[in-house]
Amino acid sequence: MFRKVGFIGAGNIASAMIQGIINSSYIKARDIYISNIHKDKADLLAARFKANAADNNIDLVKKSDVIVLSVKPDIYKSVLNEIRDVVTEDKLIVTVAAGITIDYVKGFLKKNIKVVRTIPNTPVLVGEGMIIASYAPPVDGHDMEFIKNMLSGCGMVEIMENEELMDAVTALCSSGPAFIDMLIEAMADAAVYLGLPRDKSYVMASQTILGTSMMVIETKEHPGKLKDMVCSPKGTTIEGVRILEEKGFRSAIIEAIIATCNKAKKLSEQ
Repeated sequence: MFRKVGFIGAGNIASAMIQGIINSSYIKARDIYISNIHKDKADLLAARFKANAADNNIDLVKKSDVIVLSVKPDIYKSVLNEIRDVVTEDKLIVTVAAGITIDYVKGFLKKNIKVVRTIPNTPVLVGEGMIIASYAPPVDGHDMEFIKNMLSGCGMVEIMENEELMDAVTALCSSGPAFIDMLIEAMADAAVYLGLPRDKSYVMASQTILGTSMMVIETKEHPGKLKDMVCSPKGTTIEGVRILEEKGFRSAIIEAIIATCNKAKKLSEQ
């Protein structure tokens, strides 16, 4: 049974995940350890959550059952080299960076270590993230149940057994918020052009997207059917849909996600 969780890295994603874990009540704050290259940052985050600041990465690994590598992809090599001698086979490593594969991590540790690859997105900052988790033996169903419970306070957690699809997940879920933010910004810009105040335009555009997303999730209806419910014959909405189709709206989104996926694949191959 995993009881103590350590975070190497004290950035925004680590902070959001710690907040979600504490909110879920699955892991207590007193059982969470944090380390960072700048120890004062780890101290501040630990104080904020009433967790523990480890002296360094080695100290954190020794005290933790689960180690979350919440650092940027280009830092993974140095961190893995640093902790490789103290990571034992009873521990579970969790990655959160794009392009970092399970085999990449195992290649540094040189042991049959349990590794779970996760891809969280920025909405974990408000507890509404989409977290995809992939795994390979010796990780088993009990381990993944732990991961789902641990991260449940961060948002929705889905298990992706085929790791080869994680690059597509990166494009859809991890990069997706940037595309949605662009949509919100564009909708608000149009509203401002039409005379609405900018602050209210952002709120209205954001709530419209939030509510529409909840309709798709809760009704389980096809998005096209929900779109058709809004489009009356010769009405205003279908006129807007016509313009979006004319300007290549769907194609632009599809091509953007495919290009993002291809970039993620290149990162994984490096």
